[in-house]
Amino acid sequence: MSLFISFEGPEGSGKTTQCGQLVDHMTSLGFSVVQTREPGGTAIGRRIRSLLLDKNDTDIGPLAEFLLFSASRAQLVREVIRPQLDRGGVVVCDRFFDSSLAYQGYGHGLDLANLRQITSLATGGLSPDLTFLLDIDPEVGLCRRVENGMQSNRMDSYDLMFHERARKGFLELASGGGRWVTLDARENPETVGDEIRRWTMQLIGNEQIGVRIRDHDSGEA
Repeated sequence: MSLFISFEGPEGSGKTTQCGQLVDHMTSLGFSVVQTREPGGTAIGRRIRSLLLDKNDTDIGPLAEFLLFSASRAQLVREVIRPQLDRGGVVVCDRFFDSSLAYQGYGHGLDLANLRQITSLATGGLSPDLTFLLDIDPEVGLCRRVENGMQSNRMDSYDLMFHERARKGFLELASGGGRWVTLDARENPETVGDEIRRWTMQLIGNEQIGVRIRDHDSGEA
């Protein structure tokens, strides 16, 4: 059984924490699980991540930003995600292509159709089986990051309107249902984690896993 799960959401939504907890839970049940993140997850991806998040690199334009994310994503799919799925394992990813659609598409205003085409090329059409959107007001999420002592990065420095547009993008992407599960990230983290585990185990129990190639132009992406 192969299973690809992604976590999405605005800054400070608790994605990374929930990713780790789900990985621990599934590992304890005997699943072979790989946890990864975007951008990053590979040697090349980590170098791209350093560039993209560096607050000093303020000259990166929206299109260059998207293409850098896509390059990291292509390497991650090739080097980490596809091999693990081909082995029949589980992949849990902290962000995937939906973040690019939300941030560079809705946030920066780049053409979504073009972004979907490039995304399909970069991923070979790969789409998650299950995507958790941890929704939170961007202002609350950004304040959370500061309160938790998290280091700010270049993406944090975009104005609040940008982050609000990105949040709207996430909600619109998730409105079609399908692989999406939207959860209120303001809830107690234990409550959110319980819901994530319940939805994951329900999907596994349905035994409807295995369709790896999706048509991004159909709106599934």
